[in-house]
Amino acid sequence: MITWLFDLDNTLHNASHAIFPAIHANMNAYLAQVLGDGDTPADPAYVNAVRTDYWKRYGATLLGMVRHHDVRPEDFLREAHRFDDLAGMIRAERGLARLLRRLPGRKILLTNAPRRYAHDVLRHLGLHRHFAHHIPIESMWVHGQLRPKPSKLLLRKLLAQHRIAPSRAILVEDTVVNLKAARSVGMRTAWVTGYLAADMTKLPAYVDVKVKSVRRLPASLSRLR
Repeated sequence: MITWLFDLDNTLHNASHAIFPAIHANMNAYLAQVLGDGDTPADPAYVNAVRTDYWKRYGATLLGMVRHHDVRPEDFLREAHRFDDLAGMIRAERGLARLLRRLPGRKILLTNAPRRYAHDVLRHLGLHRHFAHHIPIESMWVHGQLRPKPSKLLLRKLLAQHRIAPSRAILVEDTVVNLKAARSVGMRTAWVTGYLAADMTKLPAYVDVKVKSVRRLPASLSRLR
């Protein structure tokens, strides 16, 4: 049986429209306080540099803040995901529930987002019942350390826990470093590019299928088996 591992943001909905800008603003405000001197917040340019550096080095700004600044993951996630009107910020295509019903096999949500946020987005989209399991960032601990995507340790642990043969697992993602990690452990990969701003004309060797929308996955099924 095929197991589909779906990312959430910019895969099942357009997080770039309003949610990512809000998260970045929230994150910068929180980092400015943590990186400041206790009285004055850190300079915005410094905050941006730190946030970007940690994201590039660790795959998630959170990991750098935990490792170098003793930040508690739950505090970081709570502050970064504060929204006055989350439902009003969500943009997604129609027909996603129908798509998930059409795809053969088991579906698992695998997101670096926190549990409450992922739950709220899925419920708004009407997709929460279509996933056999939800794996948010709070569930991504390996050997006592937080290991979100693109951690290969996380992917191997997940495959073993759910008794999934790597060759029967398909990661559906917008983030290429996560797809590269998935391919390195033997998984199939589908790259969703519709919500990405950069030029996506090239197809990396570790990507099996490139689609603008997850709604095009059924037409690409033969190339993922």
